[in-house]
Amino acid sequence: MSWEVVIGLEIHVQLNTTSKLFSGSKLSTGAEPNTQASLVDLGMPGTLPVVNREAVRKAALFGLAINADICRHSVFERKNYFYPDLPKGYQTTQLDKPVVGAGEVEIQLESGEKKIVRIHHAHLEEDAGKSLHEDFHGMTGIDLNRAGTPLIEVVTEPDMRNAEEAVAFARKLHAIVTSIGICDGDMSQGNMRFDVNVSIRRPGDALGTRTETKNLNSFRFMERAIKLEVERQIDVLEDGGEIVQETRLYNGDTHTARSMRSKEDANDYRYFPCPDLLPVEITEADLDALKASMPELPDTRKARFLADYQLSEYDADLLSGDLATAAFFEVAAKAGGDAKLAANWVMGELAAKLNAEEKTINDSPVSADQLGQLIARLKDGTISSKIAKQVFEACWAGEGDPDAVIEAKGLKQMSDSGELEKIVDDIIANNAPQVEDYRSSDDAKKKKKIGFFVGQAMKATQGKANPQQLNALLKEKLG
Repeated sequence: MSWEVVIGLEIHVQLNTTSKLFSGSKLSTGAEPNTQASLVDLGMPGTLPVVNREAVRKAALFGLAINADICRHSVFERKNYFYPDLPKGYQTTQLDKPVVGAGEVEIQLESGEKKIVRIHHAHLEEDAGKSLHEDFHGMTGIDLNRAGTPLIEVVTEPDMRNAEEAVAFARKLHAIVTSIGICDGDMSQGNMRFDVNVSIRRPGDALGTRTETKNLNSFRFMERAIKLEVERQIDVLEDGGEIVQETRLYNGDTHTARSMRSKEDANDYRYFPCPDLLPVEITEADLDALKASMPELPDTRKARFLADYQLSEYDADLLSGDLATAAFFEVAAKAGGDAKLAANWVMGELAAKLNAEEKTINDSPVSADQLGQLIARLKDGTISSKIAKQVFEACWAGEGDPDAVIEAKGLKQMSDSGELEKIVDDIIANNAPQVEDYRSSDDAKKKKKIGFFVGQAMKATQGKANPQQLNALLKEKLG
């Protein structure tokens, strides 16, 4: 019998507020260790936390974006456990009455199939500090700058059945939180990280024992970690063993996973209401204001791309998912005057270069306006597709805008019919056997054989010949 995979996710989303969840300490990436933690963040005696109103607002905005129930009267609890980078010895979080209740997110798979993933809830909580293991000669350093950073933890129902569905959901959630502006989505900095709960069972059986793989910070690592854990669990069960409920860690560099600790249950944390914080009240007026300020959501943006730019479902889905990519595409499409060409370049040449150099689209050396200018020169016939790639590479290297590169390198497409005709005549005169072979072939073979002459012409013009003009001229001359 086959195995059925059951997956649920817990996603930590760092809110991009100016200050921390319960103190006025600033949030800044890259600050010197232990320079951004106040006495409140450290839980020193005599200090009192104050809830960050903006963090509550952003949590509720997220709830509205996923059509969730918003708790009008939410409370904070203390979750007690010891960890070296948890200075207070407890984490202030939410358990019984989180800000965001049940909601749902629709995902689309590569096959085109759509699926609803249910959200159990999303609660507000503070982050812990960070343990540093490098450069301490066998010891561990503790950086408490991150302690008290506001998070929402999004908890799904176990609705996903394979790695593809889990990654599709993760990408969609990333698109939502970045689109509504509550998180920058930078997974390399841990600003969005995923815990994956995986179990397997025979179809129709009760849920199996689950394991949790913690702190996955890329979609690729998530996919690999899930597949690895599924394989491990199947091997264990088919060898007659039992799955142990535990927390695991995945190493993306070595593609290995290991057990970190046995998995705790809620009662192990000795939750109790936080005596220092009053309940948070959210009014109808608050929700009305949030609804009025809701930015464009990914699904709405996709529908607009389909309608306004006549993109395919596939192109619109890819381009609308990431806010930065969507904005880049729109600028390039408008500047270049061709949405399809812009889509092809953003998802093709640009994406390949960004991936190769591990850059985000925000770090692209080629701006959206520059790509638009390149597309405009392609569209008006100034350059060919082959030359366009040369121009793109030059722009990437910082050699200037496309127009300046084209001019400086003399890359304008050759469209002078008289000059092209002379080149074609010379090629025909110097390649009599190939000409004879071409003329004696049927139409199907001629389509393939004309490539030889096109290649010769492109070589003679250093790739500058207008392809359409050249093909028409060759067909006319060759007969």
